Amino acid sequence: MAAPLIEAEGLTRVYEMRRGLFGKVTPVRAVDGVSLKVLPGESLGIVGESGSGKSTLGRMLLGIDPAQAGTVTFEGEPMPAFGTVEWRALRAKMQLVYQDPLAALDRRLTIAAQIREPLDIHNVLASEERTARVEALMTAVGLRSDQADRYPHELSGGQRQRAVIARALAARPKLIVCDEPVSALDVSIQAQVVNMLRDLQEDNGIAMVFISHDLKVVRNIADRVAVMYLGRIVEEASSDVIFASPRHPYTQALVSSVPVPGQPLKGRMILQGEPPNPASRPSGCAFHPRCPLATALCRNVVPELRTLGDGRTAACHLVEGANAPIAA
Repeated sequence: MAAPLIEAEGLTRVYEMRRGLFGKVTPVRAVDGVSLKVLPGESLGIVGESGSGKSTLGRMLLGIDPAQAGTVTFEGEPMPAFGTVEWRALRAKMQLVYQDPLAALDRRLTIAAQIREPLDIHNVLASEERTARVEALMTAVGLRSDQADRYPHELSGGQRQRAVIARALAARPKLIVCDEPVSALDVSIQAQVVNMLRDLQEDNGIAMVFISHDLKVVRNIADRVAVMYLGRIVEEASSDVIFASPRHPYTQALVSSVPVPGQPLKGRMILQGEPPNPASRPSGCAFHPRCPLATALCRNVVPELRTLGDGRTAACHLVEGANAPIAA
C-alpha cells in the first residue's frame, strides 16, 4: 500500500465559549482526538450533522486551525506552523474549496486574475505560460473564455464555484479539501459540479477530502467515508461498505435517511431529539441520549474506535465484530 499523503493523529481543537459579557467561560471540544489518513489520489468523505466538527477538522488538516493536541504530517513531514514561510510554501500543494464562492472571491478582481493569482504567488510556470494555464483551467471547469474579464458578481453561483475550483487547481496541488462545496447550489448544478470535481480529481491524480452533510453527494464522489458525531469519528470504511451495511447506530440513521428512487422509506431510523450541546458533552458515548439501542455501558463508558475485520473502524460498544450484528 502506498504511504499516506496526509495523516492526522489524535487531533484536538478546543474553543472557549462565554455566555454573556461576564459569563463563565466554557471549553467546547470541536474536534476530539481524531485520527485519519488519505492516500495519494484517494477521495475521503467526511459526513455528519451540522456542528459535528467537520469543517474544523478540514481546516486543521491544512494547518489553518492549529491543533492543540495531535499531529498532522504531509508527505511524511510535520505540518509547519501556521503563517510561517514553510507553511505558505506548502499552500501550492494543498488547497481549500470554500462553501460560499462569493465570499471566497475578491469582488475587485476579474475571474482570470484570481485564477492566475496562485501561479504568481508561488511562481509556477513562466510568466508567458500562465495566461495559457488560466485559459486551460477555465475550459476544464466549464467556464467560457468571454467570462475571463468578468467580476464575481457577474457570474451565477455555479459559475463562481467553478472559478473557485479552477483557482484551487491552478498550482497543481496534491490535496484539496472541499468544505460543503455544493450545499449553496441548486440540485441540478450540484450534480454538474460534483461530476466535474470527480473527473478533475481522477484526471490529475489529486487526493481529496470532501466535507458534506449530504450523503447522496458523498456516495457519488468518495472512495472512503468517515462519519463524525460531536467531534469524533464514530465509523469509517469504504463508501460501498458504509452504504451497504452501516454498523454504528448513528451511521445507520444517516444512511436510512437517504431516499432510494422507486422505493418507499421503509425501515427508516428516525433519531429523536437534537444533537447535544458540545459544551456539555454527555457522559459515556456522546450518541447514547439519541440511540434506541443504548445500554448502561453506553451511558458510562466512552467507546474506543476499534478496527473490525472488514476494513472498517467503529466506536460502539454494541458492535462485537466484523460479522456480528448490532445487539439490540
